[in-house]
Amino acid sequence: MSNAPGQPPACTAVDDWFAGLFLPPNPALDAALEANAAAGLPPHDISPLQGAFLQLLARIAGARRILEIGTLGGTSTIWLARALPADGCLVTLEADPAHAAIARANIAAAGVAGRVVLRQGAALMLLPQVEADRLGPFDLVFIDADKPNNPHYLDWALRLARPGTVILADNVVRDGAVLDAASADDRVQGVRRFAEMVAAEPRLTATAIQTVGAKGWDGFVLAVVA
Repeated sequence: MSNAPGQPPACTAVDDWFAGLFLPPNPALDAALEANAAAGLPPHDISPLQGAFLQLLARIAGARRILEIGTLGGTSTIWLARALPADGCLVTLEADPAHAAIARANIAAAGVAGRVVLRQGAALMLLPQVEADRLGPFDLVFIDADKPNNPHYLDWALRLARPGTVILADNVVRDGAVLDAASADDRVQGVRRFAEMVAAEPRLTATAIQTVGAKGWDGFVLAVVA
């Protein structure tokens, strides 16, 4: 049994046990994970339990419009899209054209393409058009892209939000590296600045949750717009 850096022994097995209890078979997502691995995508897909958490959060929020910044191979997109009503819409932005192509195929195979708008390009170039096209305001914004730009993504999330919008940013703990104020890693500095901005924003009520499991030691910031 292998574990990611920072994982206690057996935490992957714990994830597997809970997933076996709570999650039904999911052939479309299994196929998407296999397609992503076969194409050599970075192994950054969310775990099944994390995907189910995203889906539950979207349902709790009553989300009809979701913005996802960072698609990768589309596994989180599929989880979130399945939480939407039939007339709901998920806008997802992916910088890498190869990743976007794989995600499109996975999303179509999962049967949720009718609820997903996938735009390929750098998110900071696409977000002004998302605003111009009046695709928001969004009920939930999931930020899971290049961490140095997290502060900019927060600005856009707020710009495209409404009172009650949920904002979720993934991968904020980074095996504890977030504590290092002097880190030369621009991903760590992006996360730190993002968290500081969340804390200073009067419209946001927020918390941070550390996670450990099949994906190692990490965590997320969860906020709601007043």
